Amino acid sequence: VDHYIKEYIKLLLSIRAPFPIPGLAADVLHMRVKEGSKIRNLLRFAAARMQGEGQDGSAAAVRQVVFTGLGRGITKTITCVEILKRKVAGLHQVSKLCYMTVNEVWESAPQEAATTTVERTVPAICILLSKDPLDPQELGYQPPQTFSVPTEEEERRGDLRRTAGRPNSLHTAKRLSLDDWTRCPPKTYKV
Repeated sequence: VDHYIKEYIKLLLSIRAPFPIPGLAADVLHMRVKEGSKIRNLLRFAAARMQGEGQDGSAAAVRQVVFTGLGRGITKTITCVEILKRKVAGLHQVSKLCYMTVNEVWESAPQEAATTTVERTVPAICILLSKDPLDPQELGYQPPQTFSVPTEEEERRGDLRRTAGRPNSLHTAKRLSLDDWTRCPPKTYKV
């Protein structure tokens, strides 16, 4: 079984699919996220390159980074992107979902000379983060997020509301969007 897993990992590493995002810079940083990737390692490298800090201190800052993930690596890819957006402020985002055809080559035991090739279709995600503005009309675009730190007074008032038995704003927002469609109408997208 371990032999098959090693062959599958080699196959995933060999995939060189073009990005489904138009207008990428020539120096774009590509981060391939796999199921076994360590988030802290990926983020440490990507954040250092986005902020212009290389191992030797001479690396120029990249303006764009693309995170890609296949199959079980999709959730880890999204996690990496969301954390990096909080670490590096003002990042524009374009997300693309697609399916990729992967040819798996299964080699038999040494006494058997046959190999088996299986073609599978797996989901994939490609997320571009850019310091430069992107086309807001591009499908999958998200503008930079602004994160505000609550003041002591706001935190105190929030604690009083929660201790009084009221739901917090997240629960209220969920309840509004589920109960009253006139306030939060569902979004429709043209394909």
